[in-house]
Amino acid sequence: MSHPTATEQTSPTDDALRIVHVVRSPVGGIFRHIADLATAQAAAGHSVGLVCDSLTGGAFEDERIARLGASLALGVVRLPIARDVAPSDLAALAKVRRALGPLGPHVVHAHGAKGGVFGRVVGAWLGRSQPLARFYAPHGGSLHYDRKSREGRLYFTVERALERVTDSLIHVSGYEARVYEEKVGRPACGAVVVRNGLTAEEFEPVQPRPDAADFLYLGMLRDLKGVDVFLEAMKRLHDGGTPATAVVVGDGPDEARYRAFAAEAEIADHVRFVPPTPARDAFPLGRAIVVPSRAESMPYVVLEAVAAGVPMVATNVGGIPEIFGPHSDELVPAADPAALAAAMARLRADPDAARNAAEARRAHVGGEFSLDEMSSRIETVYRVGIENRRKAF
Repeated sequence: MSHPTATEQTSPTDDALRIVHVVRSPVGGIFRHIADLATAQAAAGHSVGLVCDSLTGGAFEDERIARLGASLALGVVRLPIARDVAPSDLAALAKVRRALGPLGPHVVHAHGAKGGVFGRVVGAWLGRSQPLARFYAPHGGSLHYDRKSREGRLYFTVERALERVTDSLIHVSGYEARVYEEKVGRPACGAVVVRNGLTAEEFEPVQPRPDAADFLYLGMLRDLKGVDVFLEAMKRLHDGGTPATAVVVGDGPDEARYRAFAAEAEIADHVRFVPPTPARDAFPLGRAIVVPSRAESMPYVVLEAVAAGVPMVATNVGGIPEIFGPHSDELVPAADPAALAAAMARLRADPDAARNAAEARRAHVGGEFSLDEMSSRIETVYRVGIENRRKAF
């Protein structure tokens, strides 16, 4: 596929934009956000592309990325990008520049910590010869670090420096915007909050299968997501005489440790591990979903489960209270297996009350989180940035 060079690109004042999303890790909620946004932008007539890591994920993610790329006019470029700061970053940065240059973008939208660095640095380089607007969505990323830690001080210094080449931060939650100000400082560039949105089809209720487990976990298998807390809560239920069952859907770096814990805790016969599965296919596997995260920004799994009317136990972290809204008093503390187990026991003991609570949350989310609204608001932010770049060029 051939693409116009930077000098051949269409004018940024034309209705159709050339948009490239840059992210390191194309998995989980961050990929869901990018895929939804890119698809909506392509449907609106824009030329959209994606640059992402080639080392992350497995067959499930590869298939999703390939399917997305087939629908994008600028396609998908995958190249190796290390998760942590590494000497290979210089070579990877050069590869990103070579990938972006021929696409002639009007907009570079960078996502996540490493994608935020690569996208904005390369965007600033290309912006020397064309009016190119740069935007950054942290999606948690570096904001998970303690500002007193060595890593935190490094990342937040970099975040502050990159504001000089950023047209606007695009936060997915009010929580993320507050944490950014607390840890990095009040941004010197623009900053907006545009919450994640869902399609109309995702508000269709999902019913559990007849053989559904009592509880479902869906997501990455890593401690940040609280899978260890969930399994400890399951052990407490069993130790207390409640033989609950669970299905754990996903993969990740800590899967082997979780399987070993289930065996040692003598709950392996009650906990089934399943490979990554699309959310609406996974929801029927459980009568309720548990989201035991230690940290989140604006998690799609919570949005999707609420929209589908799935009963839920979730922790009071990140942007989850923004999703629950007036029902946020139902949330439980993070990293507290006793509180999580108690909430799970209450839900299992009164399924009618759980379904009524789920329906109330579904009604609330129905008026708040729309993919069309998300895409429209982000395009407005793009166009303001493009116009300012054009005037300054």
